Parts: sequence; structure tokens; C-alpha cells
Amino acid sequence: MFTTGVLLAAGSSRRLGRPKQLLPLHGTATLLDASLDTARACRFDQLLVMVGAFATEIRERTGFTGTETVIDVPEHTAGCGSSVRTAVAHVDPRADGVVLLLGDQPGVRPEDVHALVRASRASPAGLCRYREDALGHPLWFHRELFGRLRALHGDKAVWKLLHSGGVPVVEHPVDRNVPRDVDTWDDYEALLAEAAAHEDRPARRGAVAAW
Repeated sequence: MFTTGVLLAAGSSRRLGRPKQLLPLHGTATLLDASLDTARACRFDQLLVMVGAFATEIRERTGFTGTETVIDVPEHTAGCGSSVRTAVAHVDPRADGVVLLLGDQPGVRPEDVHALVRASRASPAGLCRYREDALGHPLWFHRELFGRLRALHGDKAVWKLLHSGGVPVVEHPVDRNVPRDVDTWDDYEALLAEAAAHEDRPARRGAVAAW
């Protein structure tokens, strides 16, 4: 099974007031570096990183390794729909589907990504249901929905598609809280506190892909 990962990092951080992709995390690394590490650990067959706002600074300061393709989103101010729409145009034609990850959510676990794909790959779409009935990323979309993804517009466009009732969606249960993403300064400080609390724990090995 050929799986493409799409890391969404084109946002303009309007609520935070500065590029959240470049906020420091784990010493010299940035928030986007940490999310990239998570995406790489998933061992996707193809990994696309979508950038838009602050693209020049991100390219200069992020540790891209050549294992991913970095793509500019021309209409990044129009919401996440433009990022997804642009990404689909670059997906390898062999791909059975795509997994969407957020560039400001490094706490997603590769093993949860693999489990989501295994549970959802026969369905058009899949998402994670965390504790307290919270829905969240990663998200799975089978190639049969690529046409719908190419037509997305606006913010929250992906969620509108999932909640439209016209697309069968598998909900994969994950027995933990939704991994924190960063929209505000309070979110960032909370993420730093969580990272500090885990510093003394053994590092998690990168999961081997089991698509």
C-alpha cells in the first residue's frame, strides 16, 4: 500500500502574532522540526510539506533532509482548503490515499497513524476519536476522494467534508487526549510544559511502517 503524508504548515499564525512554525521547542529545534520528526517516523512512501506564510524563513531555518518535498501554497491566506487542494496536485499517482498531519501538532504518535490507516484504508475517510469524544488529526482520505479534496475552499474545509454526511468516515479510537496543537500563546506555553514533563522519559523509537 502506497501512502502519502501531507504536513500542513502554511498558516499565518494570526492568533499567535508570530510564525508558530519557528517557535523554539526541545532546545534548538522548532515546532515544525518536531512535527517533521513525527512525520518522518511514520515512514510514508511520500511526504509533502506545505508552506505558505513565512515560507522563506521556514526554508532557511527548518532542517529539511531531502526525504520530503516542500511545496508553496500560493493562496495560503484562504484557509487550509487551499493547502489540501495544492497538496493533492503533487501526490504520487501510485498513492492509495493521503494522511493529513498538522505542522503544529508534534505529539501525534506514528503508531496511531499506522493504526488509523489500517482501520480506514477500505473506507473513503478516517479520523481519530480521542478521549472525551474529541475528534482530531491525523486524518485519512482514500484516493477516491481526491476529486473532492481538489475542490476544497476556505478554512475548516476538510472538517466540513467529513461532517457533510455524504462521505463514509471510519472513527479510529485512540485511548489518550488529543495531542496539543498551537494556536495561541497559552497553547505554546502548555506544550512547553508538557515537553518538559516528558524530558526524563525514555525516547520513543520511530515506528516501523506497517501499512
